[in-house]
Amino acid sequence: MFESAELGHREDKETFVAEVPKLRESLLDAQFDLAQVKRFPLIVLIGGVDGGGKSEIVNLLNAWMDPRHIQTHGLEEPNDEDRQRPHMWRWWRQLPPKGTTGLFNGSWYTFPILQRAHRKTKEVHLEQSLSRIQRFERMLLDEGALLIKFWMHLSKDAQKKRLKKLEADPLTRWRVTDQDWEHFEMYDRFRKISERSLQVTSTADAPWTIVEATDFRYQALTVGRHLLEAMRKRLDGLPEQLTILVPPLPPRLDSVNVFQTLDLTQHTAKPDYEVELERLQGRLNLLTRHKTFKKRSMVIAFEGSDAAGKGGAIRRVTGALDARIYRIIPIAAPTDEEKAQPYLWRFWRHMPGAGRMAIFDRSWYGRVLVERVEGYCAEADWIRAYSEINDFEEQMNRNGTLVCKFWLSISPEEQLKRFEARKETAYKRFKITEDDWRNREKWDAYEQAVCDMVDRTSTASAPWTLVESEDKNFGRIKVLKTLVDRLEREL
Repeated sequence: MFESAELGHREDKETFVAEVPKLRESLLDAQFDLAQVKRFPLIVLIGGVDGGGKSEIVNLLNAWMDPRHIQTHGLEEPNDEDRQRPHMWRWWRQLPPKGTTGLFNGSWYTFPILQRAHRKTKEVHLEQSLSRIQRFERMLLDEGALLIKFWMHLSKDAQKKRLKKLEADPLTRWRVTDQDWEHFEMYDRFRKISERSLQVTSTADAPWTIVEATDFRYQALTVGRHLLEAMRKRLDGLPEQLTILVPPLPPRLDSVNVFQTLDLTQHTAKPDYEVELERLQGRLNLLTRHKTFKKRSMVIAFEGSDAAGKGGAIRRVTGALDARIYRIIPIAAPTDEEKAQPYLWRFWRHMPGAGRMAIFDRSWYGRVLVERVEGYCAEADWIRAYSEINDFEEQMNRNGTLVCKFWLSISPEEQLKRFEARKETAYKRFKITEDDWRNREKWDAYEQAVCDMVDRTSTASAPWTLVESEDKNFGRIKVLKTLVDRLEREL
């Protein structure tokens, strides 16, 4: 795979001097067009071997283009905050918004390759990491991102010469570290692992461009020309049609669904409720103070029909907790900042650290519920969201984060009663809006969307708990009991 990047490609000085001004002007024009239309973000990965000039290329692109529209990220070892969260958390937080460029010196590929080369992981772990990366990149592409990946390559002899040359010059000696020479001794192993990684993840929509790094003029022009061509092709072309990558929903042959199995007549008398509430809240408090929980985290997502009692259930949960360990994240219509990012971005950035809890009042499931029913996104978008959401939750689970998901269910008749009560109660009027009344007219469509959501996203590690909330006391006790039971099993 690297043979064509070991042929001694070079560019003469005259050609370089003549080409650069025109190339810089064209890159700036493309960058300004991107900032103007704000149709997609540009994500550029610069990877490759030690001594391959990755930093020099990153610095060059910042010099050739307007750095005000570029977010540059250099690879660093994960810090304590990073380690407490899923591996991809740090990369999600660094994604550029639409209209801007994210320039990555090192990327989500670096640590899987390094860990395998240092034999800290097995081959199967590398393959799993590459599979997760492919799904991540597929989502970025489906969300409209332009993803360009460069690999700066040197042959073994060329890398040795480069390192020796840098080390021999007092002005550049600082660029060569003991780790560079350690990696040079592992060159053959790194080459094999890198080649496998690039082969697996070089796709039609996000191919790797391998650049020979022996001559900087050739290297710089190759990167600049390729970057310009890709930007102009996307800016000047027609919007691309998305391909649905998950199976279509099966046809409905009858009207039977999971909600017909719920017994909404279940009731908890007030005296029993008060006793159970105190008991379960006490158990929940003690579990969150358990020494093992301090090494874990918890994400709780509340969804449900309008007026089903999500807020009341959340208050009974937080009433058992130390206010320092949890955060409630209410989800409303996305802001302009959130619209400029992939839809999961605003949830990734709220991932809790060790010993912490994030409680979502509505969640990422809006993609397959309100956005689906109201037509806020295309069918291709919400259908692929099922697998993207499962992957998101699987990453949380792999990191040791407990994921609990509740759907609070009531009947249309009970909802109407609660709407009327809210309308008549002064301090509850803010809870009822015109959208709530309008959504009642789409009850059947929402019910179908919820059934599909449960079928597609209730997994062993992140199951849905359907809560019969016709009686608020019963629903609140069921939520607390589910959380307590889950924590006791895990801790």
